[in-house]
Amino acid sequence: MGIVNVTPDSFSTGSSDFRIQDAIDLAFRLIEQGADMLDIGGESTRPGADPVPEDEERRRVVPVLKALRDCGLPLSVDTFKPGVMRVALDEGADMINDITAFRDPQALQLVAGSECGLCVMHMQGEPRTMQQAPQYNDVVADVRHFLQQRCEALLQAGVQPNRITIDPGLGFGKTVAQNYQLLRNLEGVQVNGLPWLLGVSRKSMIGHITGRTEPRDRVAGSIAAALAGVARGVKIVRVHDVKETRDALRVWQAVEYGVEQ
Repeated sequence: MGIVNVTPDSFSTGSSDFRIQDAIDLAFRLIEQGADMLDIGGESTRPGADPVPEDEERRRVVPVLKALRDCGLPLSVDTFKPGVMRVALDEGADMINDITAFRDPQALQLVAGSECGLCVMHMQGEPRTMQQAPQYNDVVADVRHFLQQRCEALLQAGVQPNRITIDPGLGFGKTVAQNYQLLRNLEGVQVNGLPWLLGVSRKSMIGHITGRTEPRDRVAGSIAAALAGVARGVKIVRVHDVKETRDALRVWQAVEYGVEQ
């Protein structure tokens, strides 16, 4: 899953004058590099990020969806706002990736009445404050319990199990040690055999271990984390660096499963 963040801080200008076309160009580069699907987001959810008004998020996301409608890949939209979800589905989005796990009753009702895929993620707190003092009794058990509850809510609303993917939410209200504990023990966070989506690309947990302060310098560490996830059964890796991650996965798969002669 290639990441297409339609946000000012994702592009070199770093200003509110960034062009939507920059995000569209990035999306097509990721397709050329071998992405299997794309995840489009119009609001940064990194630690400390300020919220974006719904109309601004729509203004960012809709043109990208329109431009990619015929690209041949499934399109996911990363949002927790029901209004953005609605317009994304109207524009043909194939998946809704919600960091709040569809806790908003309007969001739950909306997606239950659609046929799109759903990614249910764990997050403690909200982006502006989630990293200030995350606390758990047992991070593995607590995350599993939360994901189990949210998946049950979706099932009770009429969502078929084959539409659901789960995400442990690395970096979303967890310490560095808790992030790695979750990644190491993904089997212990499993919910009803549902497939995992893992988003660890360029995150601060990589920088903490490698000493790389700039996100763009965390590619090698991000690939190592992605491979660790795949080795533990992850089905979708959400990454910035598609070409490099795909190469690493091909070599890992050749080691694990052999090469056709």
